[in-house]
Amino acid sequence: MRIVSILENQKIEKRIAITPDVAKKYIDLGFELSLAENYGEHLGISDKIYKDCGASISKDVKEIIINSDLIVQMGLLSDDNLKLLKQNQNIIGILNPYTNNDKLKNIAKKQINLFSLDLLPRITRAQSMDVLSSQANLAGYKAVIESFSNFEKAIPMMMTAAGTVPAAKVLVVGAGVAGLQAIATAKRMGAIVYATDVRAASKEQVESLGGKFLTVEGSENLETEGGYAKEASEDFKRKQEELLSETLKKIDIVICTALIPGKKSPIIIKENMISNMQKGSIIYDLAAVQGGNTVFTKVDEIIYENGVKILGETNILNKLPVSASSLYAKNLFNFVINLYDKENKKININLEDEIIEKTLIK
Repeated sequence: MRIVSILENQKIEKRIAITPDVAKKYIDLGFELSLAENYGEHLGISDKIYKDCGASISKDVKEIIINSDLIVQMGLLSDDNLKLLKQNQNIIGILNPYTNNDKLKNIAKKQINLFSLDLLPRITRAQSMDVLSSQANLAGYKAVIESFSNFEKAIPMMMTAAGTVPAAKVLVVGAGVAGLQAIATAKRMGAIVYATDVRAASKEQVESLGGKFLTVEGSENLETEGGYAKEASEDFKRKQEELLSETLKKIDIVICTALIPGKKSPIIIKENMISNMQKGSIIYDLAAVQGGNTVFTKVDEIIYENGVKILGETNILNKLPVSASSLYAKNLFNFVINLYDKENKKININLEDEIIEKTLIK
């Protein structure tokens, strides 16, 4: 059985799905591995390293796709490459089913098996495959680093003979995986950190990291069975808005991470809130990929509003491609070994397995 991966446009996506350590594991499992020429070159991984692991390297991307059994990617293949697919081939990646729904269903109708890892169930057995958590961890960390590099004051409190420099105040909106990592990173670097989330369970997690949780009066527990946030009531939104309006007056840096699966990001930071923020403040909106948590966020643009700098970068992990690829490749491998029948050397689509059933596009 042949497993393959190609790199389509590294300006858009620098992360790769197979790293050398994982390549060796696939080959040890009995897979034939074929990669496109210069697959990892931009990350400092030469074709020779992959060849030494036992992989074959080809210049002909079309040939690689046509002769594959299993294709592993970061995202969905380009339209031109999708046309090359044939019945019974398998694709695994972050396929964004909420935005690519019609396209994915049309591909699935051709009896091509698509597994979207952003649909993994929140169960213990799937933790080692959880691509969203591994990537969100890095994104939360990097968002803080990027924000601090754009902020023109010191982050930790500094006491000098000339006087004291106060610690920067950071607000993290959304305390999921990315938000919690952002809290931990900002705290380690000496900032005073506040956080808000619609899920009641987040309070304990935020406080365990040294953050101060902003509790909305009469707050609801807006959490799905899968542990994700769900949309708040109008009453909750009004109370949250009042609390944030007052808090933001003293905040230097805001990290936005609030996402609702399959829906546009909630607008949490309104125009009047930004107008009351201190000039020189920074908002880094990780939710920009789904529209953003501020009213002014623009995809992959930097906006200045009332002296506040708003960054709407949608693929921050292109700035951490080596670490992100390492984690992603391991997540993918763990999914593949759950899908692969080693004895019979074939893909086993067992729909009684919740992991397979939930991720398979039907």
